Amino acid sequence: MRIDDEDRAVLGSLAADGPRMIDRAVAWCAINSGSRHLAGLERQRQILVEAFSTLPAAPVEAPLTASPEIAADGRQVEQLHPPAIAVVVRPEAPVQVVLTGHYDTVYPETSGFQTVSTRPDGALHGPGIADMKGGLSVMLGALEAFERHPKAGNLGYRVLISPDEEIGSIASAPVLADFARLGHVGLTYEPALADGALASVRKGSGNFHVVVHGRAAHAGRDFAAGRNAVMEAARLAQALHALNGLRDGVTLNVAKIDGGAPLNMVPDIAVLRFNVRFPSAADAAWLEGEIAGIVASTSADGLHAHLHGRITRGAKPFNAAQQRLFGAVKEVGALLGQDIAWKPSGGVCEGNNLFASGLPNIDSLGVRGGDIHSEAEHAWPASFVERAQLSALTLMKLANGDIDAHAIRAAMAAMPETL
Repeated sequence: MRIDDEDRAVLGSLAADGPRMIDRAVAWCAINSGSRHLAGLERQRQILVEAFSTLPAAPVEAPLTASPEIAADGRQVEQLHPPAIAVVVRPEAPVQVVLTGHYDTVYPETSGFQTVSTRPDGALHGPGIADMKGGLSVMLGALEAFERHPKAGNLGYRVLISPDEEIGSIASAPVLADFARLGHVGLTYEPALADGALASVRKGSGNFHVVVHGRAAHAGRDFAAGRNAVMEAARLAQALHALNGLRDGVTLNVAKIDGGAPLNMVPDIAVLRFNVRFPSAADAAWLEGEIAGIVASTSADGLHAHLHGRITRGAKPFNAAQQRLFGAVKEVGALLGQDIAWKPSGGVCEGNNLFASGLPNIDSLGVRGGDIHSEAEHAWPASFVERAQLSALTLMKLANGDIDAHAIRAAMAAMPETL
């Protein structure tokens, strides 16, 4: 591979576009779009629709169904979601790329972390600047620049920007699967790892909730008649925590117990919440069996427990197809003077969803930064142009055949772990 004059013109336009990409991301970060803040999500969605209208096809809504959640009192309620944003350009082209991102953040409406500032070391510090409003700006910048390339007509793409990635992509998962089945390779704009590396292996993940019902009673007059749901939830938490260390790479994080009552009342309801991570499908099956057995162990008179939730994202191994795609992007990076490396990550993202539907993908093409999911979240300004050029040149090499997208997808189809 080499950079020719046609490529160079596109890359030069991105170098000039750096300030606009940064300013756009900073403005987006001023909109609180926490996953459950519906009004903020809708404001962000409308602004993104306008921004992505610069592409050759108009953005359209991808409606999402409500997802079930367990409230603190044990009731199942519905979490509503605004639509995802979809843009489909040249679906008839011989090479098809799926690009995904999300417009929700982890910061709730009540968070005091609401704006972007510049740190003394030059880093941009703000909510979502790395994860992933910076990544969305990079994605859009790369696509706008790519459209200027003479061979752009050889490549079509589907963009999906979802509002629920930070809560597991429960509602958008079916749409992600549909998009994945129509592509040859996928590009997702989660931030790079802290040192700029791409994420290679990713564990799978699941979120679970156990609703424990007991029997209320007066703590003084009739203590023995009570059945303490909080204590049973605590016992289950201990048993679940004990699964840690039994299989390599498998972790179970007991995150929260909702429940309790006035101090003179035996509590009759509690909700235990936990997350699991695992490196393989076999580990996921083992976890599901162990969890079900532990929950079923609640059998004392007057106590019963019910399990809710599931595995939401399968593991993403670094198979031969993934290695081939990463190797191609490493070559592209070398042309740009960027040393592209990769390493495993315990985190999960939409790349797991795409992989589960058979699409080879790189899912950490967003900005360089760090401390995501905290009020120290930051991104490096120089990385906006760097990462946009990396994506744009990758698209150009897919369009001219230097990167064989069909062969990469065929290698994925041959892998047993994608079934």
